[in-house]
Amino acid sequence: MTPAELSRTVLHAVRSAVADGALRVVPPESVSVERPGPGGCGDYATNVALRLARPAGQPPRAVAEALRERIAQDPAIASVEITGPGFLNITLGEGSQQALIRKVLEQGGRYGWQSAAPSPGGIDPDPGRQDSHSPGRDRQEPQDSHGPGSRHPAPDPRALLWDDTVARLLRTQGAAARPRAGCALTPAPPYDPSLGDDAIRWGLLAAAAHDRPRIGPQLLRQHESNPLFTVRYAHSRARALRRDAERLGFTAAPLEQVEAGGLTGLIADYPAVLASAARLGAPDRLARHLESTADALLAFQHTVLPLGDEKPMAAHRSRLAVAEAAGTVLAGGLSLFGVSAPEHL
Repeated sequence: MTPAELSRTVLHAVRSAVADGALRVVPPESVSVERPGPGGCGDYATNVALRLARPAGQPPRAVAEALRERIAQDPAIASVEITGPGFLNITLGEGSQQALIRKVLEQGGRYGWQSAAPSPGGIDPDPGRQDSHSPGRDRQEPQDSHGPGSRHPAPDPRALLWDDTVARLLRTQGAAARPRAGCALTPAPPYDPSLGDDAIRWGLLAAAAHDRPRIGPQLLRQHESNPLFTVRYAHSRARALRRDAERLGFTAAPLEQVEAGGLTGLIADYPAVLASAARLGAPDRLARHLESTADALLAFQHTVLPLGDEKPMAAHRSRLAVAEAAGTVLAGGLSLFGVSAPEHL
């Protein structure tokens, strides 16, 4: 169960409580779920009971109790606990990881897209493909495009790429592209086009809109201090694990729950990050999530393959499936930036 699916489950519980007369409120349009904070427990937490307490005329814990029993009816949820003044802490069921990973592997490059999203004009699930807009070929000096004597500067390459990428993100959510409104975007600094499209695109998009992008040789450095290298390298490691497993005679399959640190949560959070980046017009949010996913995958990769004379077992197949799902997320995110996701690096 992804955070978006859990959010819908909680919202359904609110509507059910209203329909049953347990709560007398107007149900909200949406409900947020987040990782539990200090003092919390479980996989996710929501403050919806605190939000509804005043309009419902009930104590927050009474509202939480009315929602707890309804949320717990979902078979994908193992337990729901109330902590603090009325936070609902939700623990997912034993098979939730397997269901999530299976979903990612089935959907491939379209994981995280709204089901109603059309076939993507300009977005290709093939991570090696790049579109026709190349910031490496954009000129930054004034161009005489309106006849002799006119001085009209070329559009800022960062603005062009930013708008194009936001349009891609919006299309994954089934929304039409819209003009950038009131976005204080810091222009691109001068850069050397010979750095290549991958480095330039990442440099222009990974910095927040108000920050000055850093585009230079550091984006070509093959070192963990370079986020672009880390994300692309982590993707290549996911592909290498698959090749190594095939040589050992086994393939990925989410057969059982495995310990994956924070990697499972990052995979589950990807659709919500994609939706947020689209809604806010903020590709840098996606970049940050890809960096976190890459770091978690690189920490996890050493547990995937059997060691020494160890025979491949269900746990190895399940860990490989988690790694492949993480690689799918990285490839999908990079493709939305127009950055290649190499098989070998």
